[in-house]
Amino acid sequence: MTPEEILARHVRALDRRRAQEALWQDCYDHVLPPVTGGRVAIYDATAADAAEQLAASLLAELTPPWSRWFGLAPARSVEGDAEAAMVLEEAAETLQGHLDRSNFALEMHQAFLDLVIAGTGLLLVEEAPVGEPSALRFTAVSLREAVLEEGPSGRLDTVFRAARLSEAALRARYPAAALPPDGEDNAEAPRHRVVEAVWPDRNGHRFLALMVTDRGPEVLAEGRFAESPFIAFRWLKAPGESYGRGPVAKALPDIRTANKVVELVLKNASIAATGIWQADDDGVLNPATVRLEPGAIIPKAPGSAGLTPLAAPGNFDVSQLVLTDLRARIRGALLADRLGPQRNDNMTATEVLERSAQTARLLGATYGRLQAELLTPLIARCLSVLRRRGEIPPLLLDGREAVLRYRSPLAQVQGRADAANTLLFLQAVRAMGPEAVAQIDTAAAARWLGRTLSAPAEVLLPPAQTDKE
Repeated sequence: MTPEEILARHVRALDRRRAQEALWQDCYDHVLPPVTGGRVAIYDATAADAAEQLAASLLAELTPPWSRWFGLAPARSVEGDAEAAMVLEEAAETLQGHLDRSNFALEMHQAFLDLVIAGTGLLLVEEAPVGEPSALRFTAVSLREAVLEEGPSGRLDTVFRAARLSEAALRARYPAAALPPDGEDNAEAPRHRVVEAVWPDRNGHRFLALMVTDRGPEVLAEGRFAESPFIAFRWLKAPGESYGRGPVAKALPDIRTANKVVELVLKNASIAATGIWQADDDGVLNPATVRLEPGAIIPKAPGSAGLTPLAAPGNFDVSQLVLTDLRARIRGALLADRLGPQRNDNMTATEVLERSAQTARLLGATYGRLQAELLTPLIARCLSVLRRRGEIPPLLLDGREAVLRYRSPLAQVQGRADAANTLLFLQAVRAMGPEAVAQIDTAAAARWLGRTLSAPAEVLLPPAQTDKE
């Protein structure tokens, strides 16, 4: 596509996105208002607290920092499987080290906040300059500056990112671009409109950066990626829509109502504390100069009533019942009572397992979408960067050479259930006697339990050595 076609496509995608912007702005105003103050006055912080808890819980359950939440394994058993498993394990350890030394946890949490509030998150994975502690650099891209398009695969694989950059920022981001001589870079200096586009083609993903000028678009940089650097992921997708819907949008009616109820409660409390007063217009009392404070002397004309209180219409006690119900529904919609910390310290092991299974069932559809749209493309992009650096062997995460195995706490719920069923079967076979036990390949059972429970490859003997013993 030519630069003009890219800009025209960006404009069309931006027009289609405008229908979502009012809902997104409303969600941000009620849950994550700007520091300078939003359009809505916030009186109740239930939704903001629950949204932050959900984002933190997603980070801990899907991509826990400083923990191995993924693994690499051979796609099928072949000769030399143990050696291949060790090579893949070393590659996974190398990638984990780069993730730990990068800004992954910080930016991933911000992307999860966008996911919870707006329903769609966008993470940019770039290769860091040589010499930095990590080869990976992550950026959580706000939906305010990104426009997404859904491809034939059903994923948001076409990304447009628009920004206004100063000359210094342009030179830092596009050092090889042909730019005019250095000028003054201050707050009053003009900023240049830049549009970056990434779209799929037959050989990977194309990248094009354009600077929009009066003379037309000028190419700042172009290239090709094996894996897209922009990773877009959604919480929930409705039929016929491209962007996702988040839990905040679902709970927005309750969030608005709770905010209004708290506002009315505060106004009623202010009236109860200061009261409403009336006074005769006798020419002596000036209501504009009256101060209601202890020890104040308020003048009045002889024979007049002076300043008298006006009776309140009644109490607003029913508001507490309504507010309690609204807050419970908000926390339930944002999963604060599902993924949050459990307050009961007397839970049995069975209760813990059942709570984990219930959480997995509740997040089954969402977790499946995040696995397909976030976790797998994220690991594939990171491995692509490390392959280019020569830090890992040229392995392909295509399901034929290597497969990705998830070890996050949420992913291990199903693995623990499968392992529990297998252990129950082995226990039942053992009770049947020696003849039944002889039908069990204990070494194969141990290897299967190791894979299911995400045990490291070092703790298992190779199959050939096990057969000799």
